[in-house]
Amino acid sequence: MIRYEALDALPVRGALPAVDDALEGHGAAVLVAPPGTGKTTLVPMALAGLLDAGRPARRVVVAEPRRIAARAAARRMAWLLGEKVGQSVGFTVRGERVVGPHARVEVVTTGVLLQRLQRDQELAGVDVVVLDECHERHLDADTVAAFLLDVRAALRPELRLVAASATTDAGGWARLLGDAPVVEAEGVAYPVETVWAPPARPVRPPHGMRVDPALLTHVASTVRRALAERSGDVLCFLPGVGEIARVAGQLGGIGDVDVLQVHGRAPAAVQDAVLTVAVRRRVVLSTSVAESSLTVPGVRVVVDSGLAREPRVDHARGLSALATVRASQAAGRQRAGRAGREAPGTVYRCWAEAEDARLTRFPAPEIKVADLTAFALQAACWGDPGATGLALLDPPPSGAMAAARAVLSAVGAVDAAGRATDRGVRMSRLGLHPRLARALLDATPLVGAARAADVVALLSEEPPREYGDDLAAAWRTARRGGDAYAARWRAESRRLRSSAAGLAPASTSASAPAPGQTPPSGYPGQASPSGSPSVTSSPPSSGASPASSVSPSSPGLRAGEAEPGDDRVVGLVAALAFPERDAHLRGGSHLMVNGTRADAGEGSVLRGAPWLAVAVADRPVGRGHARVRLAAVIDEPTARRAAAGLYGEGDEVHWAGGDVVARRVERLGAVELAVRPLRKADPGLVREALLEGLREEGFGLLRWSPDAEVLRLRLAFLRRGWVTRGRTSPERPSTRAWRSGWSRS
Repeated sequence: MIRYEALDALPVRGALPAVDDALEGHGAAVLVAPPGTGKTTLVPMALAGLLDAGRPARRVVVAEPRRIAARAAARRMAWLLGEKVGQSVGFTVRGERVVGPHARVEVVTTGVLLQRLQRDQELAGVDVVVLDECHERHLDADTVAAFLLDVRAALRPELRLVAASATTDAGGWARLLGDAPVVEAEGVAYPVETVWAPPARPVRPPHGMRVDPALLTHVASTVRRALAERSGDVLCFLPGVGEIARVAGQLGGIGDVDVLQVHGRAPAAVQDAVLTVAVRRRVVLSTSVAESSLTVPGVRVVVDSGLAREPRVDHARGLSALATVRASQAAGRQRAGRAGREAPGTVYRCWAEAEDARLTRFPAPEIKVADLTAFALQAACWGDPGATGLALLDPPPSGAMAAARAVLSAVGAVDAAGRATDRGVRMSRLGLHPRLARALLDATPLVGAARAADVVALLSEEPPREYGDDLAAAWRTARRGGDAYAARWRAESRRLRSSAAGLAPASTSASAPAPGQTPPSGYPGQASPSGSPSVTSSPPSSGASPASSVSPSSPGLRAGEAEPGDDRVVGLVAALAFPERDAHLRGGSHLMVNGTRADAGEGSVLRGAPWLAVAVADRPVGRGHARVRLAAVIDEPTARRAAAGLYGEGDEVHWAGGDVVARRVERLGAVELAVRPLRKADPGLVREALLEGLREEGFGLLRWSPDAEVLRLRLAFLRRGWVTRGRTSPERPSTRAWRSGWSRS
């Protein structure tokens, strides 16, 4: 039974006629509606004809940026219709699909929609696509929008598009959709009082993933203050899962108040509890998912830490991760608005009012700051390797695209022209980052689909910190664990096993360049020491391990050989996923193939290992070396196999330590595997090395005879123009020095 009373109370209902007119006249619309107005629930059901018998029946796909939002939207719509999920409204996220044969509305993640578009560019049977939360500017959402515009232009002009935004900055989307009409829906916004609550003492700014513990203590104290000063539930915004757990730990024993933790990893039961009206008072600790994707009932107070997480990539060091940043002004408005959804509310902002004007207006679009390897593969599979023909709000940075293409070329996903290979197409359909797809493809015939899928699933979502930094130990913990992470890991492993079951052996597909071949220009890890030109490359010696042949004693076994142990499996898969992060112990720290030095934590079993495959690393504050957060112990043959494209031998002649050094070097990127003296160096290289030494250390390196010294002084005298046309230069040398030199001549 349809709950018309609840539907009629949604403010977006008044905007439906304008949305219909825009779609009929233009085929596209931009809907601007604040969170909680019904743009995610009422609009798709109305467009599908589920609420009014007079409307035509349509199939509507709603794209959400997060899995938690996709599930919540489908459940809410089903509840409004008085049905179970899967009947008229279903959802599909990675690894889970609840869609019945008669469903007219399907809520999917943008990642799922990308995969569907690559398989079926016409989107057969779909009449309307709603891109929800497009203001967040996630990379997948921008890519989906560009692909859908291509589909409308070339294949399906009748396909209708709706870009739904929770902010008023909709001009860009309207232009992108061909000057589509902008429809604004007024929300029921109650006044929200702002309380500025900065810490009493300065706190350190965020760096990398690190947040000053003093700030988290202050946030917990502000939550306690809000509970004492105001009524209603409290919604507290924090940047990530770790910070949520730490603040929750400091809120223990606060009386008759339930503390709930909401994030993408939270169990479904917790997510459902947050979205329903509660009897007891609650404190909901949430990431940015509750800014606009979820509406939490009962909230009257918001406590805003002022922090958010955004993707960042360091192409020079080959490190990419989420970084903690100051939340934008737009995010601050979204967060504050959650306190005024149902009644007048209050927002406690944990920073000074004077700082607010210095915040960025909007969050950085992911396409500007994120790793673009997956995006570049999607564009190549779409037929536009450079993404130059895609309708994007912001073009991808050329440097990031070049780095992405280098990685794709190295793993055999694209050819020399940047076009997707058959292998690249298969990689794109696995729903993984291309690095992890490469590891799954190449490890499956060596260690079996089940174990390869297990490790790749572990790498696809970083394990909790309590699992430790040893990847092999983390695998064992996940297998016997009963926590939420272990449950998600098992589900993802099952999905990947199914995908990998029919994969062809790695030998039948393209792979990274073999040792001795030149890796693509710009490939991460293509490093050599400064001033050490490698000039003569040659194939590996007979003792080297080529890409297709690995020593039987190494974890990189040939298909059909004896099954390796778990520790060796973990190392092989991690090394295949991140070959430029294979690291060799040298000088008290590990030197990665890409040239970055990294240290394992004190007391870690990884610290003294001769070789590591580093899966996750970051740069701590004030330290020159990276910090290893997750890695596996490997041996040299495994490193050689995984980073085969970076293997090389060559003659290196350079200036070092006050002399010319000539040597024959066998290296893996920046890691020297073997060095032998070079007895007969190329004279041209020796000359260049001498010139390098003179540039560094000056003419004092040369052994001057007395006569040569005098001649040099006289020539210097003439060159500097100490006596020019009978006039004396002010830079005249001392008479004593001049006469001494002249008399010797």
